[in-house]
Amino acid sequence: MYGIRSEEPDAGGRPNPLDRRFAALRGCERILSGVRPQSIRERLAALAGPLPDGSAAVDGLDGRPDQYGDGVVRALELRVAGLLGTEDAAFFPTGTMAQQVALRIHAEAAGLRAVATHPLAHTDRHERQALGALTGLRSLWPTTEPRQPTAAELRALGEPYAALSLELPLRDAGFVLPGWEPLRALAAVVREEHGAALHLDGARIWESAVALGRPLPEVAALADSVYVSFYKTLGGISGAALAGPAGFVRTARAWRHRYGGQLFQQWPFALAALAGLECELPLLARYVAHARTVAGALARAFAAVPGARVHPAPPHTHQFQLWLPYPAGELEEAALGLAEERGIGLFGAWRERELPGLAMTEVTVASAALDWTGAEVEAAAAAFLDRLPDPARRA
Repeated sequence: MYGIRSEEPDAGGRPNPLDRRFAALRGCERILSGVRPQSIRERLAALAGPLPDGSAAVDGLDGRPDQYGDGVVRALELRVAGLLGTEDAAFFPTGTMAQQVALRIHAEAAGLRAVATHPLAHTDRHERQALGALTGLRSLWPTTEPRQPTAAELRALGEPYAALSLELPLRDAGFVLPGWEPLRALAAVVREEHGAALHLDGARIWESAVALGRPLPEVAALADSVYVSFYKTLGGISGAALAGPAGFVRTARAWRHRYGGQLFQQWPFALAALAGLECELPLLARYVAHARTVAGALARAFAAVPGARVHPAPPHTHQFQLWLPYPAGELEEAALGLAEERGIGLFGAWRERELPGLAMTEVTVASAALDWTGAEVEAAAAAFLDRLPDPARRA
């Protein structure tokens, strides 16, 4: 029998940080940010098991597995196209591949090698310069500010571009969205004034539509192509989809094959995505609304800490940033200690960004947080703060 090993402990015999966080959060009675992590066995059981109300999350489990994108994978593609109101959709193993393919198609159609992006967007910050390395594209930045671009900035770009890739929300800026009218204005400049394509990096379009107060098809209709993720908000295992007109999706499938994304079987990813669409989409409005309660409580709890900040305030979606003036290691230890000793899982990973000694965590308000009151959030945050040294006493 083959065993599945976790990462080895470090030289001091301490467990791998990921393993420690996994064990700590699984033992928590209450979790504020994110969800309680599942074991491999639990994930497998969830794919085949019923929903809490006894109904089946996914039909057809007794059928044959997919082969090269048919069966349950095709059912997922049609479900996504129906939700977005597009002609078709294609499953991709990763969002990075989907975005590269989308922008490549738009660039080749326009005969241009430039695409408008943002320096904080996933395409520019988290894909190892794949736009240039794989496709020979270069990025133009309408703005370098940590926010969405404006129509005026796009008009001032000064050179033609094949497509604007717009990340909704812009995660590394704090999960920030444009307003609905500014978004419509951007789409009009791109498509009507500049004759370019609008691509939505909609990894989190599900909650973006809720926050914008518009149905998914109305948001997707602004664009020529839309990428969606199945694991970021929906809790899937992995995978993404690229949606748009039938001809665009047909070309995307050809490039998916060339990029190595035509996998033999992908049914676990498709099943988990379908379950997420069934279970999580109906709850997103509650998540987005409750995020304001949680963010306000955290802002009050850390109000006396110099440099502490909740951003944006109020949150645009069900996710936001919390900044505290401590090294990431101290914050990680305080959070894990609170989880291990008191069964309270407040935060996920912390990381230092621009300034040493100033760290940030991303707070995700999901199902586990819905029963937290503002007062309970403040009390738990105070217990967390008690585990940290007073920043005013630092040398």
